[in-house]
Amino acid sequence: MLELSDELTVLTLAPAVGGSIVNWSVRATGQPLLRHSDELAISTGLPGKLGCYPLAPWSNRIAQGGFDNPDGWLTLAPNSLTDPLPIHGSAWQQAWQVLSHTEDEAVLAVECDTPFAYRAEQRFRLHEGELSIALRVTHLGAKAAWHGLGLHPYLPRRATTRLQARASQVWMSDASKLPTGLAPVPQAWDFSALKALPEGLVDNGFCQWDGHCRIEQPELGYALECQASGADYFLLYCPPGLGFFCIEPVSHPVNAHHLPGRPGLKRLEQSQSTHLDFSLKYCPL
Repeated sequence: MLELSDELTVLTLAPAVGGSIVNWSVRATGQPLLRHSDELAISTGLPGKLGCYPLAPWSNRIAQGGFDNPDGWLTLAPNSLTDPLPIHGSAWQQAWQVLSHTEDEAVLAVECDTPFAYRAEQRFRLHEGELSIALRVTHLGAKAAWHGLGLHPYLPRRATTRLQARASQVWMSDASKLPTGLAPVPQAWDFSALKALPEGLVDNGFCQWDGHCRIEQPELGYALECQASGADYFLLYCPPGLGFFCIEPVSHPVNAHHLPGRPGLKRLEQSQSTHLDFSLKYCPL
């Protein structure tokens, strides 16, 4: 593992486990700022048990066993024991290499041939309690391909946790968690002002996001001010009865490869790149 620190926070990374963040915590108290990864979580070797992991070259689920790439149909197999559909790309299932590491910054990279050739890079930086993550992907294949990006942070959930994230529409979904159509954001899911998380399950994509969100944790004594670029959408996952939730900055909606116009996806030729940036600022309350 790698450790970064600044005067306020400490970050632990596991390059070999999907280029994942293991923990991010307050230096003085040890207070977790992402969902805490204990020894049991770390021992699983699964990014989904840790604090955050990268999504490339797509985010979330893809239906129909693949998608129509510029070069023709690209067949995808399910890649998770917990989901019948291919999900979250392939970068999270690779061991990443450490390109550089200083006290407050690290750069990780991976080259992958599945489902096509690409190179992904993550740059992590701590500065005055702010964690910045820059995710960049470069297409390596000789023939063009559709790319999308995202990050999958897990955040603590308490009774008093509050979220603010403005969006104008939401994708409603079916039992397979695939989108069925756009709808106005219902009142229970309207986070234009700070409010508590819904009691019921939410696992939906929100559209026309300004990239900003605020997460307040009064019981834990802090808030996070977050800003994304290269992400016009966010996925909100609130599983009932569990001590975490996820707000995922993503470049495209779920199953965008099969939606009209492929919203948010980028058609990259060889050596072309796309990127997504996300920052989380620790603010003591």
